[in-house]
Order: sequence, then C-alpha cells, then structure tokens
Amino acid sequence: MEELRKKYIEAISDAADEASLEDLRVQAVGKKGEVSLKMRELGKMTPEERQVAGPALNALKDEINSALAAKKAALADAALDARLKTEWLDVTLPGRGRRQGTIHPVSQVMEEVTAIFADMGFAVAEGPQIETDWYNFDALNIPGHHPARAEMDTFYTHRAEGDDRPPHVLRTHTSPVQIRTMEKTGAPIRIICPGRVYRADYDQTHTPMFHQVEGLALGKDISMANLKWVLEEFFSAFFGTHVETRFRASHFPFTEPSAEVDIQCSWQDGTVKVGEGDDWLEVLGSGMVHPKVLEAGGIDPNEYQGFAFGIGIDRLAMLKYGIPDLRAFFDSDLRWLRHYGFASLDQPTLHGGLSR
Repeated sequence: MEELRKKYIEAISDAADEASLEDLRVQAVGKKGEVSLKMRELGKMTPEERQVAGPALNALKDEINSALAAKKAALADAALDARLKTEWLDVTLPGRGRRQGTIHPVSQVMEEVTAIFADMGFAVAEGPQIETDWYNFDALNIPGHHPARAEMDTFYTHRAEGDDRPPHVLRTHTSPVQIRTMEKTGAPIRIICPGRVYRADYDQTHTPMFHQVEGLALGKDISMANLKWVLEEFFSAFFGTHVETRFRASHFPFTEPSAEVDIQCSWQDGTVKVGEGDDWLEVLGSGMVHPKVLEAGGIDPNEYQGFAFGIGIDRLAMLKYGIPDLRAFFDSDLRWLRHYGFASLDQPTLHGGLSR
C-alpha cells in the first residue's frame, strides 16, 4: 500500500493537464484500478487481516481522491490565470463614444409650431390619413369637377369590382380633421391640425407625401382681423423677428372670402431672409370658413363664424433652416440628417427659446 500511495501521489503531483489526471484516476481508483482490485481481495482475507487492511485501503483511496481533486483545482486555476493574462482588459479606460440620433427637421418644426399656437390657446387635433371621399372633398365644399378630385392629383384606394361606393383617398390636406372636430365638439373651437398629407406631385418644392398644419378658430365674433393677428404673431415667434404679412384675394372652395398670405422678405445671393426687405413670399392660404363647411360640421353658420388657414411644415423648415430641396427630407440620408438634425433633448419651448 505504501508503494501504491507513493506511486500515485507523485504521479498526480507531476500531471501536466486534466487528461493525464483522468488517466491516473482510472488507473488508481477506477473499477479496474489497482486500489479497487486490492479492495476486492479483502473477501479472501481472514477477519483479523480485514480489520487491518480494510481501513488502510479506504484511507489510501480517500488520500488519492483528495490529491486528484486538489490537483484538478490547481490546473483549473492555472488555466484561468493564463487566460486572464491573454484577455486582460483595462476597465478604467474611457468607453467608445456612441453617436446619438438627431431629430428630423420636420419633427422639430412641428414641435415649434405646436408650442407657438398652444401659447395662443390652440389645441392639437388629429385624424386618419386614409379618408372618405365625403370628409376629404364633399364636406369641404369641393365640387365633383374640381381639379383636386382628379386621379392625376389625388391618390385613391382600390374598390372591389362591383363596389360602387366612392373610393377612399389618402387625404390631400388635414382639413378633414376640422370637420371631424366640429362634429365631435361643436363650437366654439380653436385648434390646429398637424399631420402627413398626400398629393401626386414631385419636384424641388413638392413631394407625393408632405406635412401640413391647418388652423381653425370658430366663435360668434371672429373676423379676418383676428386671422391676420394670429398669423403675424405666429410668423414673428417662429422666425424670431417681426414679420409683416400681406393678404391677396384668392379663391378656395372651403373659405369665403379667401386670401393668399405673403410674408415680408428679401433675396440675397439666392437665399431668402424673412422679416426684412421689400419683397414678398407666398406661404399659405386662408380665409373665413364657408357656411356650407360649417353646416357639414354640424354648426349653425347663422350663429358662428371663424377663420381657417393651412401652412406647409416642410416649407417652413426650408425657409427657417436654409434647406434648398424638399426631396432631401425623405431621402433617408444620414449625412443630411446629421447636418440638419437637432439634438434629441433640445425640445423647443417659448420660454426656453425656439431653435434658430
């Protein structure tokens, strides 16, 4: 037994890896190992011999198993130390910078517009982008022969064969939201309706999908003078300087009288500067809400009157931030967005200041 103990304790101590260690375990205490075979011989011994040899063999087996476990733990620690030396990492080094996303100019301008009109008491109203023919055209006093109802200007949805109902449309303006709000809340009303709209047009200043914000104010004594004041206050706050406006007579089916609105500007080296100079730039359409539109919204035109206007959010962004081409808004070019985008935490407010 002493020879077995010395043989295996030294061999275990000299084992270089876990595979060698496992071979030694099998040779010593496996089912056919030397120690296991010795223990089988106990049955051939006399009781007196077993009393001496039995405890000695058990002690030898325990000592070898303990030596195997200790050596296995030592080999594992050595392997871990070697791995840590090759995979060492200085956790005190600063982390790699992660580029933050930016806010799209359309989203930024929409927030600015909302903040300005909210300060003047306007609530925000929203509606579906797929509208019925009635809400998009009929309720707004747009006749059947109007060019806006032609398929070359408007996106119509498909109807199944045999379905004679008027097809739904991708809304061409956010004016249907005004009708829905009139039906829901009645008068008086003071709302703006920002949102995405669609028209079949595509060039440097037009895209098939763009953004508008329309305003509606109804009351018993609202006039064009209120409309002019609201628009001048809005443009002055938005551009950060006093902006004069000029009204030109026009025609829209949903307003009477109707007016195109120009803002004061100057042209220098191909760029426009708002709020100065002797030139004028057309920016929106407006007017007093037509009585038929009020009736379609369930409001008595003999008791209430009011104004409405519509502005292109994308064009406002182009004017304020010097963006030359409207199509670039929708190209998904990250380089463009990093240049014209805004910090995610830089939310515009009247108190904190709008972005410049």
